[in-house]
Amino acid sequence: MEQETEAVPRKRKEADSALATELGRPPWDLEDKQPKAKKARLSTILFPETCEVTHRQLCELLKYAVLGKSTVPKPSWCQLLHPNHLSSVVIFILKGMSQLHFYKFYLEFRFLRKTFKHKFSLPPPTSDFLFDIIGLQKKKSTRGFPRTIEGPLMSAVLKSSTNLQNDPIIQKYGCEKVGLTRCLLTKEEMKTFHFPLEGSPNCENFILTKCDGSITDSSPLFGLDCEMCLTSKGRELTHISLVAEGGHCIMDELVKPDFKILNYLTSFSGITKKILNPVTTKLKDVQKLLRKLLPPDAVLVGHSLDSDLRVLQIAELNLEALASHEELKAASQEPGNKGGPTECPNMSVLECLDSVGQKLLFLTRDIDELSSSRNCQTIRCSSNKEVLEQARVEVPLFPFNIVQFSFKPFSPILAEEMKKRMKTKWTEMSTVYAGPFIKNCNIEAVKKMFNSLGPVESITLVLETYMPHFCIQYEVLEAAQLAIETMNGILVEDSYIRVHRPVTEFTLECDILVHELEQDSENQGIIYVAGLGETFKEHLLDQSSLFPGLEAVILPKDVKSRKQKNYCFLKFKTRDNAQVALEIFKGKDWKLKGRHALTPRHLQAWLKDIHPEPATPSGLQIVPPLLEKHVFQHFWITPRPRTDENKRRGK
Repeated sequence: MEQETEAVPRKRKEADSALATELGRPPWDLEDKQPKAKKARLSTILFPETCEVTHRQLCELLKYAVLGKSTVPKPSWCQLLHPNHLSSVVIFILKGMSQLHFYKFYLEFRFLRKTFKHKFSLPPPTSDFLFDIIGLQKKKSTRGFPRTIEGPLMSAVLKSSTNLQNDPIIQKYGCEKVGLTRCLLTKEEMKTFHFPLEGSPNCENFILTKCDGSITDSSPLFGLDCEMCLTSKGRELTHISLVAEGGHCIMDELVKPDFKILNYLTSFSGITKKILNPVTTKLKDVQKLLRKLLPPDAVLVGHSLDSDLRVLQIAELNLEALASHEELKAASQEPGNKGGPTECPNMSVLECLDSVGQKLLFLTRDIDELSSSRNCQTIRCSSNKEVLEQARVEVPLFPFNIVQFSFKPFSPILAEEMKKRMKTKWTEMSTVYAGPFIKNCNIEAVKKMFNSLGPVESITLVLETYMPHFCIQYEVLEAAQLAIETMNGILVEDSYIRVHRPVTEFTLECDILVHELEQDSENQGIIYVAGLGETFKEHLLDQSSLFPGLEAVILPKDVKSRKQKNYCFLKFKTRDNAQVALEIFKGKDWKLKGRHALTPRHLQAWLKDIHPEPATPSGLQIVPPLLEKHVFQHFWITPRPRTDENKRRGK
């Protein structure tokens, strides 16, 4: 099935007036309303028909989100509206899961359905997926050596094969021993990695330690480590340790946060409510003690030292810290982009972040295969639960985040079986039974009646009933639901018919699923309209002033004939706009049938890729008109014996 999507130009004044009329308010009331705060958002009008996006296209969007329109071209497959209001980017990767999981457990994924408004599919990920999307490199494997080489010989081979000249530490410092002063971060490097410095953003209330003395190779070295909790303000200090050279601990203090604690983060820090209850030491006490303990020429070293100093609310006039392996790698690369981002379409997302001085956070369970990067802070977690807990704390602090969960995938055999069952389920949900009809009913009228609700895959005469019943299988779920809502209980040729779905294991929760599909964030503002004529599109464009908020018209076409089908989907800016349009289409002027959309486009595309499973019952397929009389003579019209009662009635 092909489809044509058109963006509809809006006439602002006419549309606003029409909307005001519908709401019973004068049009100037709308103009006087305060404009809503702008938010960055995606527009799906340009989404491809297949709802599939390549890795390259995803990179286009991510680079545009990082650098903006002044540096890189806009994405070719979507629109990012108000990019200047984009505060951060978070990528969630569910490793081992696929679209099959999402559709199979659709009702369970309530939060995902609500949070992620737009959905599309990606090609199967390669082993270099993170490199393709972000630019994160994989470690070079050493598996090419023969297994017979073991012990010291293996070690010697590995050492001799290592290219030390590519090591970032060797590239910056050489192979000779260097003093402490050669290993210090420069102020420019501290700015790049967001260390709190005097005059830096969000550091207005930070104190200074007065560690601004002259540094020598014999300056004292101090190891700093902090534990934190999550409060209503953000991350706050709960424990601090300061260790001098030689391993002597000179400070080991528990700290009571100033604001209400929301999460003690016990799995990371070991701090509990019971431990902190008797504590009276506050942050200001720790700050005073630090200023006394640290000499002017102190050198600090620690893991994630930038985060520790921020939670301590300490900014330095001349902060010095030992460079880590990742930071040394930065120094080994060529300097550039100090004055701002450089236009380069071949840059990776990671390089784009580096060009604007931003850092990436990567939370995952699997990092053994990834090499380090200077502007990527990687946190390895032991479980998916820990990944989630860390994400709640760390994600708000970074402009670009990757949060990766790992799951065991379905086996290929099980996945294929589940796909078939999903197709069967969707086919049965899109199927209705209708009857009873009178025995000499007008078949053409019956077919026309059900065809007016949407595209019919097949109409089958049920042979297991005394009175005629039909099984109608629709191409789309909306048509089947419309048949149930509009035709159940109506009078057709002296017989009240009942229209309902088959009752099987696949349709037991159909009503719940239909309701949730209608509430899906992707379906908000989209309506389904059936019974279209050949001039519908032209008529709609001529009368566009009646439909405020109309953004796109999706017109499916037959693959073989290329003719427009008798239904369409209309996308509106809001659900209220869609409801107003639906009432107009169902009115006497248009005489169409419709309802709110149920099937997201990405689901339609996914279902088409699965081979259909037969779901209709055995029976007689409705055949062309010339054979209808023959069918009815042989299978329907069976003369009944003329009883005395029938004789009196003329039967």
